[in-house]
Amino acid sequence: MKYSASKVKIAGVAIPLSGIRTKGSWCTGEYPDLVPLAALCAGSGLKLIQLLPINDSGGQSSPYSALSAFALHPLYIRVADLAEAAAFPAVSASLAAYAAKHQRDARFSYRDAYRVKMDALRAVFDGSKESITANPELQEFIAAHPWVKTYAVYKRLKKNNGDRSWRDWHSYRDPTATAIATLWNDPAMKEEHLFYVWMQLRCAGQCAAASTAIRDSGITLLGDLPILMNDDSADVWSNRQYFTMNLRAGAPPDMFSHYGQNWGFPVYNWEKQEADDFSFWKNRVAEASAYYSAYRIDHVLGFFRIWAMSEFESDGYLGHFHPEISIASEELRACGFTPERLRWLSLPHVRGSELRAALENSARVMSDLTISGESGTVPMFERLGSEDLYLFTSIVRGTLDIDARGFPGILADFLKHAWRDRVLQPLEGNSFVPTWRHSEAYAWASLSVDEQGRLERLFSEKQVKNGILWAERGKKLLAVLVGASDMLACAEDLGAVPDCVPAVLAELGIPGLKIPRWSRLWNKDGQPYESLSDFRQGSVCAVSVHDTSTLREWWEFEEGRNGFAAAYCPELRPVPEKLDAKTAFAMLRALARSASSIFVAQMQDYLDVSDTLRSVDPRDDRVNIPGTQTDINWTWRMRWSLEDLLADKNWVKAIAQIADRT
Repeated sequence: MKYSASKVKIAGVAIPLSGIRTKGSWCTGEYPDLVPLAALCAGSGLKLIQLLPINDSGGQSSPYSALSAFALHPLYIRVADLAEAAAFPAVSASLAAYAAKHQRDARFSYRDAYRVKMDALRAVFDGSKESITANPELQEFIAAHPWVKTYAVYKRLKKNNGDRSWRDWHSYRDPTATAIATLWNDPAMKEEHLFYVWMQLRCAGQCAAASTAIRDSGITLLGDLPILMNDDSADVWSNRQYFTMNLRAGAPPDMFSHYGQNWGFPVYNWEKQEADDFSFWKNRVAEASAYYSAYRIDHVLGFFRIWAMSEFESDGYLGHFHPEISIASEELRACGFTPERLRWLSLPHVRGSELRAALENSARVMSDLTISGESGTVPMFERLGSEDLYLFTSIVRGTLDIDARGFPGILADFLKHAWRDRVLQPLEGNSFVPTWRHSEAYAWASLSVDEQGRLERLFSEKQVKNGILWAERGKKLLAVLVGASDMLACAEDLGAVPDCVPAVLAELGIPGLKIPRWSRLWNKDGQPYESLSDFRQGSVCAVSVHDTSTLREWWEFEEGRNGFAAAYCPELRPVPEKLDAKTAFAMLRALARSASSIFVAQMQDYLDVSDTLRSVDPRDDRVNIPGTQTDINWTWRMRWSLEDLLADKNWVKAIAQIADRT
């Protein structure tokens, strides 16, 4: 097995590759920067480096919105190290000038940096294309990485279509394998395709060289494999059969997101994947094993079941688990619910008085509630007989259809609330599942206590059966991943975790994730924090992750520090309001004593143990704020170079004390 620390407790650092800074580095981290990071780890007792995904995400800054499950990001190529670049000193000089201009920027401009790097790579390729295209190394790479052909064709078409999603292309929106092969073999397009292949060749070379150096220094490199694929990706574009295209993945409503989350990614068609012997996932894991000794399975719960909603929904409120054993209409009728009653529970009934009030408040009339299409103007509502109740017509398929009408906020919010207001969610085959917040629906309150009880018992029976289904599904799929390489698979198992998940992970030897601030005994009085000694040995204890605040920001701007300190570092009396450097060290040292086999902190958390190295405001240390799309997300960068950190002997000593988990 590549992972060599399986029998000892180790500590590591989590950092985006883009956030690494070295002496003389560019304005983002690059593949070779991983080598001095490994040297810093070796000098401070850290044994693991955890990265965010490094796949090509094109013009999108989120590393979880990759354009390919296989292609690496050309943003991280160090152009000056390319043999082809030696003949073009002006290109390297231009990149150096850009880096100097942005040397002290706390964050980098993703789109600008991506444009500059791509321009530089294009200039090198164009100036050397005869020798590059004649190099047998390029053909050897293609033969060893057949996915690169589809990727290159997709990238060229995407560029020619103004970088728009394949859904908006003028042609080749639904290509056959033959069509893709024909495009690849088009002599007129050969050089353009080989440009993308050449970049992948150089990405692979620099990343593999860094990976080898890291492994030789005794450090484990842990990568990240997002479970889902971006809808706008070469994989979805070319392998539509592997995905259920009319469903979108996300997360159910919770305390952080009342309407749930819609990530916009299609869910997998696991039956089609299995029919192909799971080749997509096996190849994906095998590709990652060229660089990593361990990897994080993002949203591992999705391998058991995933929250899915219609492609016409804008949020995750009306989602359901996929797969899920639904309730047949016959079962509901056997429980005493007539077809009329089922319609009342499963279709939103809008009360006329409330609809008229919403229209009045928006200075609208009923005639505005129409949608224009090829068949003329179609009303959004139909009246239910002589009652003052209205049903949405079939022209409304989800909240996206409501958003598309451009109604003012108050009216749009009312209509979307009305659309979501139901107890049962209809599925195909005349079956139903309960909505996530079914007890908050208007129709639920109209049921008798006996009727509510009958439904809840039926829901519970299905939930037990679903647990068995999900356990079987998760075990089968994760066994495929584990068996596809000699890497250690780790699981991000946060969220509404089914009871079957911990047992399946333990059986397959997959460490789960423990976030101390969220690790509480929720069913006990007072919901005390879980003891660090009770953390499963086969787990990863992470102080914070890229989607959360750092420990310091949480401590100073969120709730819970008093109980947290009392549970994990009781010697802190009184508990300070600010997480000063001394307190940060005490907390990290205490958390590192958990029973988890792996302890990981973000670089920002480690920097907070130094008065000199920490940022002025911990809110500046966030990598990403989920549910938001800003230029801030995914652009965090170290303020200090790795060389500066290694020269700070006091800081190195403090990190070594935290990393000493004996």
